[in-house]
Amino acid sequence: MKALRFAEFGPPSVLRIEEVAIPEPGEGEALVRVQAAAINPSDIGDVAGRFKKTTLPRTPGRDFAGIVVKGKQLEGEEVWGSAPMLGIVRDGSHAEYVVVPVQTLSPKPKSLSMAQAAAIGIPYITAWASVVNAAQIKAGETILIVGAAGAVGQAATQIANWKHARVIGADTSSDPIPGTESVVNTRSEDLRERVLELTAGKGVDAVFDTVGGSMFEPALRSLGFGGRQVNISSAGNPRVTFSLVDFYHNFSRLLGVDSYGLTTQQVAQIANELQAGFETGALKPLEIEIVPFEKAVDAYTRMADRQAKGKQVLGFDW
Repeated sequence: MKALRFAEFGPPSVLRIEEVAIPEPGEGEALVRVQAAAINPSDIGDVAGRFKKTTLPRTPGRDFAGIVVKGKQLEGEEVWGSAPMLGIVRDGSHAEYVVVPVQTLSPKPKSLSMAQAAAIGIPYITAWASVVNAAQIKAGETILIVGAAGAVGQAATQIANWKHARVIGADTSSDPIPGTESVVNTRSEDLRERVLELTAGKGVDAVFDTVGGSMFEPALRSLGFGGRQVNISSAGNPRVTFSLVDFYHNFSRLLGVDSYGLTTQQVAQIANELQAGFETGALKPLEIEIVPFEKAVDAYTRMADRQAKGKQVLGFDW
């Protein structure tokens, strides 16, 4: 089979499409013929060597949609999935075939194409783990989503809407973001001041910060009394500062979520919840750009250079 491979860490130019043997599934695993596989920022980070557990040589890619062709369960069925260790300690989905734990597979929502389903994975799983499991957002609450225009931010906005929460978005422009009540331009507006204006001085019940770095403290100071903030990343300097006195006086809570740390059982549970959302139309697929697998390195490069307009999804010509 053809697989995208890297034998050294570096920019996307270290990637090569190579011929390798089709893997064999073990006990509790399934062999999936990949129809589409999304490229995520974490895949670029994986190739760059940002994950300590990655072993070489390796095929990257965590998200995919395809057809089970071998295994004791789901054989012949259209599925989508994502697994934390794909592309790290086992070969990932940027290949014609991938072996994954059966537990991480879910029937593909009938309302979605293979390419759309392949783009669900990391963005929606991370968003669900953050907004629902960690922040425990409730109907009628207000959540501030920092980085709302990104893939994870868009997914989180949809999930919060589905849970009947009010969403304030924050990003580096004032462009409207579907599902948000208002958008705060973090380049031209003071985040905390604008959030207090939008909440009649109360602040928000929860913050989902997908950016971190310089946005961490302004986001934390936007919390209302007893609010909770979830962080999944930190752009630039991973070290942040904030007033601990203000933090404990406000009874604030700070939570961290790492999609790589989720177990296969947790991924499966979230996938089942998401499937219902897509089947009912409560959740919508992200904007995608389908790229032929042969152009995978180009797609990685566009993403790394932030030149891609939509989420890059590798398509396989079967």
